[in-house]
Amino acid sequence: MKIIRAKDYQDLSRKAANIISAQVIMKPDCVLGLATGSSPIGTYQQLVDWYNKGDVDFSGVKSVNLDEYRGLPKSDPQSYDYFMHEHFFDHVNIKPENINLPNGEAPDPDAECARYDKVIESLGGVDLQLLGCGRNGHIGFNEPGDCFAKGTHCVDLAESTIEANKRFFDSIDDVPRQAFSMGIQTIMRARKILIIISGKDKAEAVAKGFFGPITPQVPASILQLHPDVVAVVDEEALSLCDKV
Repeated sequence: MKIIRAKDYQDLSRKAANIISAQVIMKPDCVLGLATGSSPIGTYQQLVDWYNKGDVDFSGVKSVNLDEYRGLPKSDPQSYDYFMHEHFFDHVNIKPENINLPNGEAPDPDAECARYDKVIESLGGVDLQLLGCGRNGHIGFNEPGDCFAKGTHCVDLAESTIEANKRFFDSIDDVPRQAFSMGIQTIMRARKILIIISGKDKAEAVAKGFFGPITPQVPASILQLHPDVVAVVDEEALSLCDKV
């Protein structure tokens, strides 16, 4: 794992966008695994800026998103489909037919998980997977548990995740209790992984995930076994790590 220290969130976003844009330039028809939440917003803004300047072209890119809330329609402002269009897809030239997310309204969760795994397989897997990290060490919506989930699955969200996400909703009661998420095996099969982490509230997750034992209780710890991981982490998130 290569850890890149960033001064702050703005610096982190620019460094992460550099890595993603380099991937697209090197392989214009690459498959990008994309993430949502507050962490990648700055990265997407930087990529949009470079696209507008003509520095990067997304016309051949295919995308697969990590996760989606179960039960929310695409039109809901809190759905991850809506998020991706608002912050990225609607501002670059990625083709609509090349955009893939789990269907939060799918009536049969098992069938939807199987469908999404087949989509990823049909694309030849992920070239670069962008990740954030939760305070409890979750990646995607792979929450702490007794084992690492393999493929796409429907997960019951941890109370800490629901609490962290309530700021996006009118009340905590409106936060979905389930989500579809790529599994750890799918994430680990990506040829390259880029994880971005910002803020002092993530410092413990960074220390445990990058320097602690590999355990499903800290899902991000599995990344220690991947052959090509770049972690862009700001100084606050690295505040408990003496080794960096």
